[in-house]
Amino acid sequence: MAVLCLYGTVVFAQDGNTGINQANTTIRGYFDAGVNLMYAIGAVLGLVGAVKVYQKWNAGDHDTSKVAASWFGSCIFLVVVATVLKSFFLN
Repeated sequence: MAVLCLYGTVVFAQDGNTGINQANTTIRGYFDAGVNLMYAIGAVLGLVGAVKVYQKWNAGDHDTSKVAASWFGSCIFLVVVATVLKSFFLN
């Protein structure tokens, strides 16, 4: 009985490098979809920010340029992060 249990453990064991390579391949397969998702989130944030800035501008608020810079900066940050991650990890 002990030999059968030991044999079952040896059969199901796999090489550590094989598991790591399989995980690496799986994650790289999802990476393009994640980058595209970050671009889409940046686009939606840009539209929301444009509407917010337009509403403040029509209301006559004086801090419109500060709000526009912060929304624009956040969208640029998302695009730059997605591009940098793509260039680092998809070589």
